[in-house]
Amino acid sequence: MKPIVSIIMGSTSDLPVMEKAAKFLDEMEVPFEMNAFSAHRTPVEVEEFAKGAKERGLKVIIAGAGMAAALPGVIAASTTVPVIGVPIKGMLDGLDAMLSIIQMPPGIPVATVGVNGAQNAGILAVEMLALSDEALSQKLEAYKSGLKDKIVKANADLAEVKYNYKTN
Repeated sequence: MKPIVSIIMGSTSDLPVMEKAAKFLDEMEVPFEMNAFSAHRTPVEVEEFAKGAKERGLKVIIAGAGMAAALPGVIAASTTVPVIGVPIKGMLDGLDAMLSIIQMPPGIPVATVGVNGAQNAGILAVEMLALSDEALSQKLEAYKSGLKDKIVKANADLAEVKYNYKTN
């Protein structure tokens, strides 16, 4: 099995956030890899990874980073494979990371999800892949339908909660 998505994090301390993307990809049966690379501490390795991503068959890269959050942009600078950036909450509640990721120069796009939004990064990666994979598209549709079902059930459960002045 060869990976088609790569999950990259600045360090393994980011794993509690980034594993949400891994769990979603696993649920959707999408082959992926996970690695830790640092834009500042292992810049040569990051560039080698990014330059070889397409040739290795990767179709989407999810890159999470906190603080200066250069990792997604550095990867995007060296590949044409789409990069999804996950800002990770750090010093300034993730605002510093988010601003670092969304302020990319023209020609170097990085899709960005919310702070600690690795699950949404996984979903976005699957949405990209599902454009050319009907079986994956059907799994994604079932997942999204399940989201609706959860809210419908939650609303029904709320209807059973009683208060003296509750009107519904």
